[in-house]
Amino acid sequence: MAEDCTHECGSCGVSGCGDRTTQGPLTLDANARSNIKHVIGIVSGKGGVGKSLVTSLLASEMQKRGCSVGILDADVTGPSIPKTFGINAPLTADADGVVPASTASGIKIMSTNLMLPKEDVPVAWRGPVVSNAIKQFYCETNWGDIDYLFVDMPPGTSDVLLTVFQSLPVDGIVTVSAPQELVAMIVGKAVNLAHSMNVELLGLVENMAYFVCDDCGKKHHIFGEPQGAAVAERYGIPAYATLPIDPAFARLCDAGRVEDYDVDGALNAIVAQLEKTAAN
Repeated sequence: MAEDCTHECGSCGVSGCGDRTTQGPLTLDANARSNIKHVIGIVSGKGGVGKSLVTSLLASEMQKRGCSVGILDADVTGPSIPKTFGINAPLTADADGVVPASTASGIKIMSTNLMLPKEDVPVAWRGPVVSNAIKQFYCETNWGDIDYLFVDMPPGTSDVLLTVFQSLPVDGIVTVSAPQELVAMIVGKAVNLAHSMNVELLGLVENMAYFVCDDCGKKHHIFGEPQGAAVAERYGIPAYATLPIDPAFARLCDAGRVEDYDVDGALNAIVAQLEKTAAN
């Protein structure tokens, strides 16, 4: 066994290890007060493309459609999820586990930022600590009955992504991109990792795809022509959606009222894939 062994055999490249398990890591169970039907990861290989915003919009959209929804904020160093939903009260706990925060519409939220003494306190944790925290968020939270638990991932294809794919019962992922070739390539890394770990691809959301002029109503492609359709075809992703650069959306997020934003059907293709997954 290597001296720095993490006991995560599924991500280990050391051959001939006598301590290697044959069955790989086990999928974790939620606690006794949780019934989570579907776990959906929101991923990208790059930061700054809007994973947290897509997570918020998808969660809000499914809640509006009558589903019970939760968000596990696996981007533990970032405060985006609590901020966009206007939540800043500290979490509480009882004998069975942590009681998640609840948004105005009833979406349940578990985030590191709700455990800090102040919103701007940095979270400087090493990879193993982050991975263990995410496992605890899933197992030790009183989620109740949840139709969809969305997991907002940090950027990249490192510890957290492996932890979620190996330890949580992930039904599929939605990947997020922006209209740049570099971003499309990096998204491909996350997609190929999902393929290698037998995680289903549900959809691609191309964020910041265009801006609509207030005066003429014309769509302007600030970052170049959208590439989402081509990227989806390249990687065999069954559903594709675009989201605009919208100042109104930014204002609602800053005000903690992301649930008030109307996506006007822009995410219907992704929602259809989520519903298809739930029906299977």
